[in-house]
Amino acid sequence: MAPKSKKPVVLVTGASQGIGAAIAEAFAGHVPGVRLALVARSTEKLVAVAKKCTQLGADAGVFPCDVSNEGAVAELEKAVARRFGAVNVLVNNAGKYVGSPLLTTSVADFDHMYAANLRSLFLVTRAFAPAMVKRGEGDIFNMGSVAGLAAFPGAAAYAAAKFGVTGLSKAMRAELKDKGVRVCCVYPGATVSPSWKGSGVPPARMMPAEDVAAAFIAVYKMTRRTVVEEIVLRPQLGDL
Repeated sequence: MAPKSKKPVVLVTGASQGIGAAIAEAFAGHVPGVRLALVARSTEKLVAVAKKCTQLGADAGVFPCDVSNEGAVAELEKAVARRFGAVNVLVNNAGKYVGSPLLTTSVADFDHMYAANLRSLFLVTRAFAPAMVKRGEGDIFNMGSVAGLAAFPGAAAYAAAKFGVTGLSKAMRAELKDKGVRVCCVYPGATVSPSWKGSGVPPARMMPAEDVAAAFIAVYKMTRRTVVEEIVLRPQLGDL
C-alpha cells in the first residue's frame, strides 16, 4: 500500500444520508485518524452522521451547504480550510433523482437536475482540486449512475445530468492524471437509499449502501501507481 497522509482530510458531499453517510462511516471505520468534512444541506442529519463517525474514531466536522450555489461553495472551501486545512480526498456524492419523461419535464425540473447532479460536482471540484494539484497528490471520487451509461425511460433530465458526470469525470482524469490526482467515477445501480424510496423495488433486489461505500475504500487504499478510472456496481439479482 502506498504511504498516505497520517490524518487525511476527506470531504464528502451529500453526507447526511444514504450512500454519502455510508461512505463517511466507511472512511471513519477503515482509515485511522481520518478527518471528515461532512457536507449537505441538512444540519440536523449531518450532526447525526458526524456523531456515528466520531464514535468510530474520526474527527468529523459538519458543514451545511448548498453545493449547487457558487457563493456557498466558495465559503465552504474557506470553512473547511480553517478547520482541517487542504482536502486529500474529495467525494462528490451530492445529487438528486426526480423521475419524469422528456415531454413532461419542465425547464425548472431539468435545471434542478442539472444543478443538483452536475453543476454541484463542477463547483466543488473547482474549489478543492487546486490544492491537490499544488501538493501533487489527491483523490477525487465522482458519483455517477448506471443511468449515466445507458438511458432509462422516464428519467430524461437525470440521465442527461449523469451522462454529464461521466463526461466531466473523463475530462478531469485527462487533465489531472499527470498532476498526481486520481479521478474515479463510480456508477452504482439500485441501492437501498432515500433516492429509491417509493420506487416499488424490494430491498432484496438492491445493493446495501455499505457495499457501495466499501468500493470507495478499496479504491482509495490502492497504491499511487494505480487508478480505478471507472467502477460499475449492480445488484446481483438484476440490472437496475
